[in-house]
Amino acid sequence: QVQLVESGGGLVQAGGSLRLSCPASGSIFRIDAMGWYRQAPGKQREWVASITRGGSTNYADSVKGRFTISRDNAKNTVYLQMNSLKPEDTAVYYCNARVLHNGGTYRDYWGQGTQVTVSS
Repeated sequence: QVQLVESGGGLVQAGGSLRLSCPASGSIFRIDAMGWYRQAPGKQREWVASITRGGSTNYADSVKGRFTISRDNAKNTVYLQMNSLKPEDTAVYYCNARVLHNGGTYRDYWGQGTQVTVSS
């Protein structure tokens, strides 16, 4: 019913930058909060950043000052600008959206992930 597709991942050298995008499509009445998570091999998925519909942002301490989350409500898209990348940022990055459907029900949706690899 709702699909999220991440793009923009790739291989970059330490200190470089990448910009991730994640548009949502399908049966959507309204998207509330959106966010980014990441998962490295052998580790649990961790929260990276989130943004409310009104634009308030929060970041994990590990990325604060380096990453910027933003959104375009008209395009149903969330972005993650990643600067000053470090090898420890290497992970599969997933986007998330909390969607309000007709009927007043909420449901969280996830993309399938995009690989980010940072070489030292």
